[in-house]
Amino acid sequence: MLSQRTRYAIRALLHLGDRYGQGPIQLAEIADEQNIPGKFLTVILSEMKRAGFVETMRGKEGGYWLSRPPSEITYGDIVRATRGSLALVPCAARLAYTPCDHCIDEAKCRLRAVMLSVRDETANILDRLSLAERLDL
Repeated sequence: MLSQRTRYAIRALLHLGDRYGQGPIQLAEIADEQNIPGKFLTVILSEMKRAGFVETMRGKEGGYWLSRPPSEITYGDIVRATRGSLALVPCAARLAYTPCDHCIDEAKCRLRAVMLSVRDETANILDRLSLAERLDL
């Protein structure tokens, strides 16, 4: 399940992606239109800046904007930056692997095999979809 922080980060970056090339977007606009608490959004956008997704400028004319085109930022990138892994269990993580607590031998664990497959399919989808994608619901 995606955390609230990850969902807010995606919504904020989508907002900036929709306005890509239009200059800085003020935090209050993002918070209001995306229904994200302002203080939490400040923390999230600071994390997104450190992750290289956004740039910022202070002052009256300041705000936030994407550091690169929306087509170059994938949902997989954002989830990894906010959550650390796409895996549902720690032993299925590719980059942040840790053994599960109280598990049987990994070589015999059928749950791990399933979760590795789920993780790989999830990565294939999320790494293929960028902020520029318009999906019809």
